Formats: sequence, C-alpha cells, structure tokens
Amino acid sequence: MESPNTTDQRLTDLEIKASFTEDLLDSLNQVIVRQQQELDLLMREVRQLRQYLPDSGAAAPSRASDELPPHY
Repeated sequence: MESPNTTDQRLTDLEIKASFTEDLLDSLNQVIVRQQQELDLLMREVRQLRQYLPDSGAAAPSRASDELPPHY
C-alpha cells in the first residue's frame, strides 16, 4: 500500500500536468483562431483578385500597348 505522502505527491503532479495541458490547449486554440482569420482574409483577397481577371480566363492584355515585346 502507498504511503499518504506518495499519493499526495502523485495527485499534485497530476494537477500540475493538467494545468499545463489546459494552458497548452488554450494557446493552440488561439493559434487556430488566428490562422482561420488569416485564411478568411486570404480567401477574400483571392476573390477580389479573381474579379480583375477577364471572364474568358485568358490572361491576354486588353490593349496592344500593354503587351510585352518578344524579347521579354
């Protein structure tokens, strides 16, 4: 049978581990929330950029003066 001191120490160690685990979980949740916000922002930017593309899907310049010379 374990002595009361050993049981108390094990309980204290488990409480400490649980506390660190909760802190880690909170930190990871904050990272996930921040990453989701960044993804949402990037998706909005991609949608905005797609609006600038011509509907035909071709990346042809709209004017002859916008074309690059052949040596580029």
